[in-house]
Amino acid sequence: MIDALILLGLFFLGVGTLGLLKLSDALERMHATSEATTLGVGFMVLAAAIDFYPDGVYLSALLALFFLFLTAPTGAHMIARATYVDENRDKEASLNDFV
Repeated sequence: MIDALILLGLFFLGVGTLGLLKLSDALERMHATSEATTLGVGFMVLAAAIDFYPDGVYLSALLALFFLFLTAPTGAHMIARATYVDENRDKEASLNDFV
């Protein structure tokens, strides 16, 4: 089970890396890396939580997983808003256009 979670994590991290290298637009690259790496690191942390369950370290791993899923989409959203406003500055874009 742990090996399968690690392989899933590596797969998603690889997909995020390929998306970063192959996609051309800043928003596309940001989406590929934020979604894929969140899942990749999430599977790896979950594998660590299962592996270290008897030692009591799993609570720290689950807390890290919780904060990862809480902060990664928020950070990606803020980067996307800033990129949108920066790219559309001459078109009089406002932050309300991206809500």
